[in-house]
Amino acid sequence: MAILVLGSSGQLGKSIDLIHSSMYSEVKVYFTDRNTINLAQPNTLKAFLDTHKDIEVCINAAAYTAVDKAEQEINLATQINTDAVGQIARMCSMYNIKLIHVSTDFVFDGQKNTPYTETDATFPLNIYGRTKRNGEIAIMEETDNYIIIRTSWLYSPFNQNFFNTITRLAKERTQLNVVYDQVGTPTYALHLAEAILHICKHQSIKNGIFHYSNEGVCSWYDFAHEIVRLQELPCKIYPILSEQYPTPAQRPHYSVLNKHKIKETFNLHIPHWIQSLQECISLRNTLGGT
Repeated sequence: MAILVLGSSGQLGKSIDLIHSSMYSEVKVYFTDRNTINLAQPNTLKAFLDTHKDIEVCINAAAYTAVDKAEQEINLATQINTDAVGQIARMCSMYNIKLIHVSTDFVFDGQKNTPYTETDATFPLNIYGRTKRNGEIAIMEETDNYIIIRTSWLYSPFNQNFFNTITRLAKERTQLNVVYDQVGTPTYALHLAEAILHICKHQSIKNGIFHYSNEGVCSWYDFAHEIVRLQELPCKIYPILSEQYPTPAQRPHYSVLNKHKIKETFNLHIPHWIQSLQECISLRNTLGGT
């Protein structure tokens, strides 16, 4: 089996690369970025598939993830998160390739107070969530050979994300204010990558939408507090309301995901988010993070 990874320069793509090297090196993987396959030009994907006929699974780790910028860059977010996703699904259908696509908890409006299941109604509050939900719909219209994995609060030692931002700011400032009325679960990108590669080995199992995040529940304030505490950084974290930190994009106040389906279907063990954060900090130190 050969696997194609789209978006190898993103934090999830880099995490898949690291997990592949350490745990799944016997599996052939083609890592590509926009220089190899430009998703704005579908012919580049077709040309790649024409010359790499051993590909059985395509992991789409590419996405437009600038949630606030998406409120202004509507066309760009739509092109990447919706239009290109539909084109990828169409190509996968043509070449009989299973598509594993990563989506988001932001497809929900946050009005529930119990974890969201895969069958709960979607109602995105912002442009980013809307384009991601439309991408899910495009996949289901173009192919019946897919797995959509919704995840939340993705972070890693790589690229720009909440973990790296808080770590940097906590070294520059004596205090930080972080919202405490938005509740969800952080997801360590390397654990998601490990789950995806595990699923690839079971890719004959039924298709559908699945939820994956780490276990446990916290607010952004709790997450930031642990990032600082575990690294023993001399910075105070103070809780504030979302209205005290207005952003262009509205966020759901509650977006905890129910992971029962993915755990049962693929026999997955999912670590608690604090354990995952400890692993991320350890890897960051190993990689020489500053």
